[in-house]
Amino acid sequence: MALIHTDQNFGVIDRVWTAIRNTFATIGASVNLAAAADARMAEIEALNAKSDAELARLGLSREEIPSHVFRDLIHI
Repeated sequence: MALIHTDQNFGVIDRVWTAIRNTFATIGASVNLAAAADARMAEIEALNAKSDAELARLGLSREEIPSHVFRDLIHI
């Protein structure tokens, strides 16, 4: 005996669940991005709190701090 399922709403349910999953994935990506930005800002603040002599020992000048912190993104 063959059973044929002809419920047309099944595709709608799949699309709804896909939209829900995509929404939560976007929210998660946004939270991760915000956390990464907070970590970078904390690093900038920590480096800015150092004296010029301490920065020199690290091989940095005050002007180089942003490019140093974001070096993996701007590829300098």
